[in-house]
Amino acid sequence: MDRARLRNFGVAAHIDAGKTTTSEQMLYHAGVELRAGIVDEGTTVLDWMAEERERGITITSAATSLEWRGHHLNLVDTPGHVDFTVEVERCMRVLDGAVLVLDGVAGVQAQSETVWRQIDRHQVPCVAFVNKMDKPGADFTRVVESMGARLGVRAVAIQAPLLVDDLPLGVIDLITREAWRFQESSPKRLPVDVPSELVDEVEIMRMELVDALVAEDEALFEGACEGVEPEVGELKRALRASVIDRSLIPVLCGAAVHGVGVESVLDAVVDYLPSPLDLPSIRTQEMSTGQHIELPCDPAGSLAALCFKLQVGALEDLCFLRLYSGSLRSGSVVHNPRTGKEERVLRMMRIHADGGEEVAEAAAGDILAVEGLRETVTGDTLCEAQSVFTLEGVEFPVPVITRVVEPLSAADREGLRVGLERLAYEDPSLHVVEEESSGQWSVKGMGELHLEVLEHRLKTDFKVDARFGEPRVAYREFITASQRGEASVDRLINEQAVFAKVSLEVAPSLEGQEPGVCFSATCLLEEKWRHAVEEALLKEADAGPRFGFPLANVAVRVLSADSREGAEGGVGFALAAVLALREALVGAEVAVEEPLMRIRIAIPGEFSSGVIADLNTRSAELDSVQAEGKITHIGGSVPLFAMFGYSTAVRSLSQGRGEFSMEPIGYKAVTETELVERGYR
Repeated sequence: MDRARLRNFGVAAHIDAGKTTTSEQMLYHAGVELRAGIVDEGTTVLDWMAEERERGITITSAATSLEWRGHHLNLVDTPGHVDFTVEVERCMRVLDGAVLVLDGVAGVQAQSETVWRQIDRHQVPCVAFVNKMDKPGADFTRVVESMGARLGVRAVAIQAPLLVDDLPLGVIDLITREAWRFQESSPKRLPVDVPSELVDEVEIMRMELVDALVAEDEALFEGACEGVEPEVGELKRALRASVIDRSLIPVLCGAAVHGVGVESVLDAVVDYLPSPLDLPSIRTQEMSTGQHIELPCDPAGSLAALCFKLQVGALEDLCFLRLYSGSLRSGSVVHNPRTGKEERVLRMMRIHADGGEEVAEAAAGDILAVEGLRETVTGDTLCEAQSVFTLEGVEFPVPVITRVVEPLSAADREGLRVGLERLAYEDPSLHVVEEESSGQWSVKGMGELHLEVLEHRLKTDFKVDARFGEPRVAYREFITASQRGEASVDRLINEQAVFAKVSLEVAPSLEGQEPGVCFSATCLLEEKWRHAVEEALLKEADAGPRFGFPLANVAVRVLSADSREGAEGGVGFALAAVLALREALVGAEVAVEEPLMRIRIAIPGEFSSGVIADLNTRSAELDSVQAEGKITHIGGSVPLFAMFGYSTAVRSLSQGRGEFSMEPIGYKAVTETELVERGYR
C-alpha cells in the first residue's frame, strides 16, 4: 500500500449532531454498503452493539475502511456522549486527521467543545462538516463564525449550501466554483450550474477564502501582490498545507441524512487531511538508555505499534493497533516492554464494525486489529525484542461516580466477577474493586449512563443478573500535614521466621507528582522487596483512614527497612510497611474532596434566568453566559454531588428544549458542614 494514499481519520461530534449518519453515508457513497444505515431504525453498521441500536447513540468507537479516489481510508466513528469521551481520547491519540461534525441549527454545542479540546490536545489536523442544513433555522455562516468564538480556531468556509425553497439540494465549491446536486436515490452527485442569484454571494465568500489562504502561504501572497489570480491547484495546495499545519479549518456543509455533501467530505479527507508520511516521525524512548529516538513511517524500520483499544470477543479478544514503524505479519512474535514478555500474533484483521477481513501483513501507518495478545492492555507499546522502546501511552480521566454491585445469588457470583473483569479490561475508564468483607463490588465510571450501560451489558453479553445500588460520588481522602509511622513484624509465617522493621513518612504530594499515591524509598531496599512493599502500600491506600474512600495526593516515603539474616522476606517487609502506614495515618488530619465538573448548558434565552437560579442553589460557579441568536450558552463548574438527576431538572426548566454536558475538571475539598449534611460524621 502506498503510504501517501493512506488516510487515518475519525469522525467526532456532539451527541445527535449526525456523526454516525455521516459515517454511514460515507460507506454507502464509497460502495462499501448497499444502503446507508439509519440510526432511528437501528440499521446502522457502525453502531453494531445491541445497546447502541436500542438507545440510538454510539457507545464504543467503531472502525472500518473504504476506498475513495484511489486512496485507502481507515475511518473511526467515535461516541458523542460525554460519558464515553474516553473512546474519543484514545482514538485521537492514534489518528492522523479528524472530521468535526456540527449541527447546522445548534452550531458549536457543549460536547463539540470537549471533542475539539481532545482533537487540539493531540494536535490532529481537522476539517469540519456543518450537518443538518435541511432543518429549520440552520445557518451555515453563523456556525462558521461560532467556531471562531467558541473553539478559538480560524475556520474558513470552502463551500456554500445550494438551497432551493430553503431545502439543501447540493453544495457549491468555493475553490472550483462548481456546484453539485445530490439525490437520495443515487450515491452519485450531479454537476449543476450555480444559480444566478447566488453568483455574487459565492464570489464574496470565495474572496474571503482566498484572502485567508494568501495570509498563510508565501507563494500565494507573492502572486496576490502582483495581481495574479491563483489557480485551483495552488489554492488546494495552500489549503492542504494550512490544514496539516493546523492554522486553518476548512468548513463544508450538507445534510447527511439525505446524502447531501457527504461525497465532498470524502474529497476533503483525501485532499486536505494528511497521510502518515505528512506528519512528523513518532517519538520513542529507549528502555535501556532513556534516550529519545524518532522513528519515521517506514515499513522496513523497527516495529513500533501502540495498542489503543481492546474489544472483548466471544472467542478471542481484539487488540486494536496503530503501526507507526515497521511491519507486522500473522504469526509474528512481539515484545511488550511493560510486561517484559513476548506474545504471538495469531490473527490480523482489517476491521469493519463488528466483523472484518483477515490480512496476512500490515505495515507502518496502518490501523488494524489482532488476536492472540492476552497480556497486552490499552496504552501498551509493542516492538521487537532486540529493539526495546516505549511510545507515549494514552491518558484516561479518573472515574467520578460509584455504584455498588452484588450478585443475586451465590451461583451468580463467579459469573459477575468474570463479567466485571472483562468489561474493565476493555474499558480503562471503568474501575472495579471487590470488597471481600461485604461480598460486593464497587464499580466506578464516568457518569450515570456509563454505569447504566455496564449494568445492561452484564445482562445481555454475560447473562449475569446483579443488584446495583444507587449512584454515589467517588470521593477521595487526603492528608493535610506530614506524619511518620514505624512498625515491626517478628513472627512465624508459613512455618518460617520473619523479621522486618519499617519506618516511613506520609505527606501531601508535591505539585507535579502523580494524583494518586506516590511511592519512594530513601533507604537501601532490594528490588525484590521494594516491589512487595510498594504493592502492599498501594493496596492499603485504596481505603482511607476516615471514611474508607481511596487516599489521593499522598506521597509515601520509606525511611528505613531492617531485617535479620535468614529472616528476610517480601511478606515481612510488606506487612511491616502496612502497619507503619496505619500508625502514621492514625494521627493525621484527613480531609475529603469530591469531583468538580465542568458544565455547559445550551438553553433557549427565555429560560436562562431560571436555569441560572437553579445552578446557584447547586453551588455552581458560572464563568460564562453568552447569547448566540435565540440560544444562551452557560458555562461554569459545579460539584458532582449537586448534579445527580440534573437531566430531569434541565428538561423541566426549559420545557424539554435545553441540553447540557458535564466532564471532570478536578477535585475540590468538601467542608465539614457539607460532610455532616450528606450523612458522613
